[in-house]
Amino acid sequence: MPSLSGSGPLWALQILPVALLVMAAAAGSVYLARKHQASDGGLPDAVFWDGFAGLAIIAPAVLLPSLASPPTGLLLTALAVAAAALSYRLTPHLFRWREVRRAARDASAADAAAAERHREALERWRRYELDPAFCIDFPAMSDPRRPETSAMLKAMKAAEQQRTWAGRGPASGGYSSAVDRLERALAKAERAAGARHDSTELHISSEGAR
Repeated sequence: MPSLSGSGPLWALQILPVALLVMAAAAGSVYLARKHQASDGGLPDAVFWDGFAGLAIIAPAVLLPSLASPPTGLLLTALAVAAAALSYRLTPHLFRWREVRRAARDASAADAAAAERHREALERWRRYELDPAFCIDFPAMSDPRRPETSAMLKAMKAAEQQRTWAGRGPASGGYSSAVDRLERALAKAERAAGARHDSTELHISSEGAR
């Protein structure tokens, strides 16, 4: 092995790849160990093998240069310890950031599904406003004095507000909950008015009444 006792550019070029390897191995092994430790059951075997794999890389990468230059070995050891400590401190923040991102993606997907359900609920309600047959057969659906209809209209307004907010900021799942309440309020108003939920049956019932 060539001497590593120098301190010039050649020494830096020789030691830089080894230093990067040592730091990456130390940080990576700590990250994986903490990840497995935080998982269900702790996975102690996985934690052990994470540490063993890290040491299998770090030990020869530090010991072999130490034979040629003890100060270089001390430097590599210090870098490994610093990388491991930094990884240990930052890993929980990284886990929380990833959890927030995952929750945001889930909420965004829920809001997208809620938008489709919202559209279907509005189309279902508009029949009672725009179809003359439905207006005649189920006037209660347009009467805000009825408690069920009033509650439905309030839920409809709340869902519209949540849809506006969902489009302006990070997804929070509030829109999906508002659509759930709208669907329940609409179904309750339909039951109170004597209307059926299925559009085909409702149309047949309306035609038969005429």
